[in-house]
Amino acid sequence: MTTYFDTIQRNYTDVPITEDGIETIPFLEATDGLVKLFDLLGSKAFNVVQNDMNGNIEKIRKRYDADPSKSPTLEKLVINEQSEKKRPATEGLLWLKRGLEFTSVALRRSINDESEELSVSFTEAYGGTLKPFHGMVVRPIFALAMKACPYRKDFFQKLGDDQEKVKQQYEEWLLAFEKVVERLNNFYAEGGYDKGKF
Repeated sequence: MTTYFDTIQRNYTDVPITEDGIETIPFLEATDGLVKLFDLLGSKAFNVVQNDMNGNIEKIRKRYDADPSKSPTLEKLVINEQSEKKRPATEGLLWLKRGLEFTSVALRRSINDESEELSVSFTEAYGGTLKPFHGMVVRPIFALAMKACPYRKDFFQKLGDDQEKVKQQYEEWLLAFEKVVERLNNFYAEGGYDKGKF
């Protein structure tokens, strides 16, 4: 039986992380799959989250396409952009990693506590990740999206009929996803790339 994890172009478990960092194209492919996960939440309210993520993915992809030899990993992409006046890919990846952290925290809460509804998981995750970076205009939009979450059991059913297989794949995927987010967080903090106008 096919699950959501069988349908994505690339799984986070298949994103190479080397000494040079997280490989750019596999990361973007895996993140495209993550954005599609929001379709399963079934609410137009999540369009704002998807549009934001897609916009930031596009900034990174544009930077990569301009000179692939300078951007084989996300880390090299950011480092090579620092000498320029404008740094759209650095900013795009910063906002993308914030969105990814928000999503990974919410999904971790939902798998760790089967009695917690998704609306609670996503609301709590939002408060601890994205909310401090959002202004008064954006916060209500996200609050609306959190309230629009489907019931937990319905969401997991949409991931696939074979719930044992879903849970096993979900856990493997989420662990790999969290590893990517942690690496990006450390990289930005250590390099000070999250400082300034972002």
